Amino acid sequence: MEKTDLVIIGGGIFGCAIAYYFSKNNPGKQVMLLERNELNNAATSRAAALMTMVRSKRSYIPLTIETFKVAKEMEGELGETLDFKVVGMMHVAASEAKVRDLEVLIGIAKEYDQEAYYIGKEEAKEKAPWLKVDEALKIGFVPNEAYCDPYMLGTFFARCAKNRGAKIRQGVEVVGLIHEAGTVKGVKTTEGDILAETVVDAAGVWAPLLAEEVGAGLPMAPVRSQYWITERSDLFPTNSPMVLLPDAQAYARPEGGGLLFGIREGKSLVASPKDVPKDITDFVFSADEGMDDLFENGERLARFFPAFYDMGIKYYVAGFSGYTPDSQLVVGEVPGVKGFLVASGCCGAGISVAGGVGLGIAEMAAGRPNPLDFSEFQISRFGKIDPFGNEWLNKCAAARSNKVSG
Repeated sequence: MEKTDLVIIGGGIFGCAIAYYFSKNNPGKQVMLLERNELNNAATSRAAALMTMVRSKRSYIPLTIETFKVAKEMEGELGETLDFKVVGMMHVAASEAKVRDLEVLIGIAKEYDQEAYYIGKEEAKEKAPWLKVDEALKIGFVPNEAYCDPYMLGTFFARCAKNRGAKIRQGVEVVGLIHEAGTVKGVKTTEGDILAETVVDAAGVWAPLLAEEVGAGLPMAPVRSQYWITERSDLFPTNSPMVLLPDAQAYARPEGGGLLFGIREGKSLVASPKDVPKDITDFVFSADEGMDDLFENGERLARFFPAFYDMGIKYYVAGFSGYTPDSQLVVGEVPGVKGFLVASGCCGAGISVAGGVGLGIAEMAAGRPNPLDFSEFQISRFGKIDPFGNEWLNKCAAARSNKVSG
């Protein structure tokens, strides 16, 4: 039987980030990350990866700032670039309600010493030639926002962790927890039992399955996230900014000479964690590749993107993200259970907050105070819930359908 200080279940970006920080900050201790498939091959690799620092959810901002900081450190360590595309984020407000939201957002940027200012319609059109701004009442611009290759960022975390002695094992499935009298003592795997001082459940949308073993109902559900990428066009310069269109419940960013965009459907697809296959590589999220959803909701987007109906769609990308009714993370200690931490419920922001989640959970796993405020992410905040019941699943799906940010 093997023994280690920390076992991390799940090799997505959260698991890899936790392994990085734990191995970096605890050189005398051992960490083992277990992934049943390949690293970063589920939600991580399918993310649109908008690295949004300035957002209405203040709780996410310090976590994203940490991600930007650690990205630079890892680039230095590996002597390679993550090639973050720092193109800025344009916020287009076309109603009085969204103008008020934008004014609050500009104020939040100042609180966190992030540059943000208003721009005129002509400048907006120059920056994003595809964008129609006739209806815009106010346009904000945050120049230091970026997007990235999410798979590469996750892989950097894993490589740097491995350089510091972290054991990363792919093709090893955790089939259960070893627990006794309210304490988790290790994991059962397809290659034998592993004892550990602390176990972190970073299994993404499958996290509730393991937590159920110790009587914990993790407050999240697997909800489909989907986006489309257009054919190439001169309308989409590679250095044009990302754009948030809250009045259309849509977002967009450049992607290889095309435009990557997402738009909220009226009823998001949701599944029980028990029904999500272990490997989603060949899972059919939408038989028509989201075209029904696209045309049902595309009229809102076409107000701002007139070429929408003429533009060919080259790629459709979908995956499951862990959503909660309040669109907050599910991160931290499981009440009443010792030796067990959870890092899940990314709510579509997992790439941008990965650094902060990794740092906070790694410090908690080492028995030190969390340097970040996770109070809004507490697992017990909804009380007792059934994470597999239809009522709960639909609440989580509605949170994504009503989302107006990227």
